[in-house]
Parts: sequence; C-alpha cells; structure tokens
Amino acid sequence: MTQEEIVSKVKEAFVAVLEHDKFELTDETTANDVDGWESVTHMMIITEVEKTFGIKFKLMDLMNMNNVGDLMKTIKSELGI
Repeated sequence: MTQEEIVSKVKEAFVAVLEHDKFELTDETTANDVDGWESVTHMMIITEVEKTFGIKFKLMDLMNMNNVGDLMKTIKSELGI
C-alpha cells in the first residue's frame, strides 16, 4: 500500500465521520485545524480508521498521537510497512 493510498483512506474515514471534506490532511494537521474534530469525533475517526485498515491501535500509540503524521506512522507500523 502506498503513502497516497493510506492518505486517501484516512481522508475517507475523516469525511465519513465529520460529514464534510473542507480540510486538508498534512502530517502537521491537528484537531485544531479541522472543523468538527473534537473528543467524541476523534474516537469515531480512530474506530473508522481501524475498521478501514483492519488494525487495532494500542493505547500507548493513541496516547502518543499528536497529529495526522503520527497517525500515519502508526498505521504504517501496524500494517508492517
């Protein structure tokens, strides 16, 4: 799976949960940058990403995620990429 495919699937998960696509996902993107990305929707996004990629994040991984770049690194690690 390529970086572009991962980014595309992550964006689809965000759009599915937030019900809009008025944002750009970069490695530096945080919840402060995306309208509607709050604590409850954060957990929904994480669940959607887990379903999309068939993975399960570890608690420590979740606690260490500070931005979309961290999310991407964790997805790649879980996929063995």
